Amino acid sequence: MNRSARRVSTIIILLCLALGAAWVWKQYSRPGKEGSAALFRTATVTREDIQSAISASGTVEPEELVDVGAQVAGKIVSFGSDAAGQIVDYGSSVKQGMVLAQIDDTLYAADAAQYEAQLGQAKAAVVKSEADLLQLKAKLVQAERDWNRARKLGPSDALSQGAYDAAQSDYEVARANVAVGEAAITQAKKGVAQAEASLARARQNLAYCTIKSPVDGVIIDRRVNIGQTVVSSLNAPSLFLIAKDLKRLEVWIAVNEADIGKVRVDQPVVFTVDAFQGKTFVGKVSKIRLNASVTQNVVTYTVEVATDNSDGVLLPYLTANAKFILGERSNVLTVPNSALRWRPRTTPSVLAGKFGGESEGGGNDAQQASGSGGETAHKSHGSAVWVLRDGAPERVPVRAGLTDGVRTEIEGGEIKEGMEIIIGTTSPNASSGSDQQAKSPFTPQIMRGGRH
Repeated sequence: MNRSARRVSTIIILLCLALGAAWVWKQYSRPGKEGSAALFRTATVTREDIQSAISASGTVEPEELVDVGAQVAGKIVSFGSDAAGQIVDYGSSVKQGMVLAQIDDTLYAADAAQYEAQLGQAKAAVVKSEADLLQLKAKLVQAERDWNRARKLGPSDALSQGAYDAAQSDYEVARANVAVGEAAITQAKKGVAQAEASLARARQNLAYCTIKSPVDGVIIDRRVNIGQTVVSSLNAPSLFLIAKDLKRLEVWIAVNEADIGKVRVDQPVVFTVDAFQGKTFVGKVSKIRLNASVTQNVVTYTVEVATDNSDGVLLPYLTANAKFILGERSNVLTVPNSALRWRPRTTPSVLAGKFGGESEGGGNDAQQASGSGGETAHKSHGSAVWVLRDGAPERVPVRAGLTDGVRTEIEGGEIKEGMEIIIGTTSPNASSGSDQQAKSPFTPQIMRGGRH
């Protein structure tokens, strides 16, 4: 081949490459009226209710629990009966004063009998002391008469000095004996009081062998079995856990420190539990605990939410998925959050001439829809969505309102219900599987099932 032929071949090859590049540019980089709609993913403007909320999880807890313990040691010999006449067990309904369990009272009954006998002895000692005092008083009277007679006679021929001194001494001893007798009575009465106190303690310990319900409620947990020995020490062993009223429950919710500032007392809360799919429960914030917990450098606060359980559906310790309601809107226009984040990918100069000065990127339009839900409680005047006009995206200013993290409330004169708005782009030849990427004429093709 001569030089001229090679030159012609080179020119033909270059022309083919140029035509191929122009075709690729036309098909992939310049979406026009024909087929441009296939390059954009769209969504519909809908009218619905929207709710801004903080999401968190927690546990359903009884509003008030009573831990019933044992104040004496011993072996559990029997359980009592509940309101339905059944043996006390998990879930039993009990009334105040009902017998829950019986501890073996053999030793405590013996102690009570012993102290009762001691009390009888102490009372008998009082009676004896009183009788002794009467005798001593009688002797005092006799000694006083002898002494008075001796004083009248005085030491003389009729009364010797020895007899005179003996009468005086007998009188003084008799007086002292009366005082001793009175002290003995006082001591005996104190012995009675001591015996009564010991007997009262023994009887109380005997009464403690019968475990009774201190409140009306439901047995949440039974922690002992018949034959088990309970040992009372500094801390009373727990036998039963009673919920006073399962018609009033609480949900203890762990709220992240970033969201706790948006939670307030009496704030409405809705929650669900996995046990009852499709059912939503309501409540109100009753308390925000100040003792934060730190787990792996994550700070959370426990928020107590009161809820009504009059129908008895909720059970203690269910896991609750809760939402703290920050704001609600009814029957408003909404769009997916991605519609407020999308921008056409083109140069700033083209956008300035064709789309009113907006360039790729832009920050304000997406700020109101990029949160996790519950951060938009005011109107944003810098937002916009994009619609297709004559095959090209056109910016439509809107005011963004509440967001639930998925959809955002919008307002705007040109926005109507049912309008299609752009939420993203896609390849014109996109399909499922391995054909999702656009095919280029310059990409090597893999032979599939053909002959070599």
